[in-house]
Amino acid sequence: MPIQKILIVDDSPTERYLLTDLLVAHGYTVITADSGEEALEKIKLEPPHLVLMDVVMPGQNGFQATRAIARNPLTQHLPVIICTSKSQETDRIWGMRQGAHDYLVKPIDQQLLLKKIAALTRSGF
Repeated sequence: MPIQKILIVDDSPTERYLLTDLLVAHGYTVITADSGEEALEKIKLEPPHLVLMDVVMPGQNGFQATRAIARNPLTQHLPVIICTSKSQETDRIWGMRQGAHDYLVKPIDQQLLLKKIAALTRSGF
């Protein structure tokens, strides 16, 4: 199934706006959440095909939310791309160990993000 609906999880309204603007311009449907807790609720209510997950957020951080998605049998199929300012290699490794399918460092390279979404679609997610 092609990726059509994307959940953007970020506590920054600016980041949510920038990513929403990019994705809508490329034909995707976007829903947003400003915390890990809200993301998990939105996934239950209107399941997306992909999650773009920030890490540094109040409450449940992106690593914790990604782990919750990956370990839940109902959502473990859902690909997560972490999009964060945390640029250390140890952060990337930790994010991937939590169940992320990819890891991008902010500021997000828009063309690279679009290529990664297309690659996930081609791989059958």
